[in-house]
Amino acid sequence: MQLDCPMPEMDFDIITMGHGSGGLLTNKLLESGVFTLLKNEKLDTHHDGAIFTLDGPVAFSTDSFVISPIFFPGGNIGELAVNGTVNDVAMCGGIPKYISLSFILEEGLRMEDFWDILVAVKAASERAGVMVVTGDTKVVEKGKGDKVFVNTTGIGPLHPKASISPGRIRPGDKIVVSGNLATHGVAILSVRQGLEFETDIESDTCNLNHTIKALLDDFGQDIHLLRDPTRGGAATVLNEIARDTKMGLELQQRALPVDEQVEGACEILGLDPLYVANEGVFIAVVNPEIAEPFTEKLRTLDYGQNAAVIGEVVEAHPRQVVLASSIGGKRVVNMPVGEQLPRIC
Repeated sequence: MQLDCPMPEMDFDIITMGHGSGGLLTNKLLESGVFTLLKNEKLDTHHDGAIFTLDGPVAFSTDSFVISPIFFPGGNIGELAVNGTVNDVAMCGGIPKYISLSFILEEGLRMEDFWDILVAVKAASERAGVMVVTGDTKVVEKGKGDKVFVNTTGIGPLHPKASISPGRIRPGDKIVVSGNLATHGVAILSVRQGLEFETDIESDTCNLNHTIKALLDDFGQDIHLLRDPTRGGAATVLNEIARDTKMGLELQQRALPVDEQVEGACEILGLDPLYVANEGVFIAVVNPEIAEPFTEKLRTLDYGQNAAVIGEVVEAHPRQVVLASSIGGKRVVNMPVGEQLPRIC
């Protein structure tokens, strides 16, 4: 969904240190930009925080976004920040309702770029069905930031059928991935200075909360764990599951969904798709009895068309992830060491 939100006329074209002073320029920036575009009854109170009521257990998550470049094929840092936090709440089994939004802006940022980021925040919030209810804006001197950093926090009630915990995982449980791996990381690399190559790959950034709610509605407590494999990719999440459960995981290489262009780009760059970041994909560990209908249902939902069962939980080789290759061999998929893909989210 693209919003038609022309930038209002302003008497400044770039962000200056004065916009972070808390005075007149700060008020102009907020009133002409943030408060006008993201207007809602809770934000309009201009409190230092937000007041709302949530009944029963809640899910709560916070995240920071420092991606470079801030505009990339398929999105920008504003859309990414909303989607990332909404998805983190959903992975807990929560139904995200409200988010906070805080910016650290670097002196010299073009106001036009900041407006485009705000428009993306608004569009992503509307798609996810969440309200931006509080936030903060700071400005740092040129050279002490990188255009813009974003922090978001999300909160919402827990789905009544959700019981998401590594402690519920058992041997025989199936591992499902909701879509193609490594798309976001390759999209970022396609425009990063020094690593450019011709491709029409776009980031998979999206909100997954509506998809997760539909799955919880149908399968409830048979969903034992949900995780989104962002930084460090699927390999990191799977190793964390093996570590936390003290069980082994066995994957089938032939079952891993990877777009052909993404796979080719990974080969050129010497990357393993299992270690590349994602932003619109989740991993689910489910009761084996519902693995097939769960995956079939997922394929009918938004962003789940390429869902696949990629492996299972086993008692063998505890705390290790083992991948069975398409040619019959096996290898251990280790936790990534060091920095593979800097500033990917």
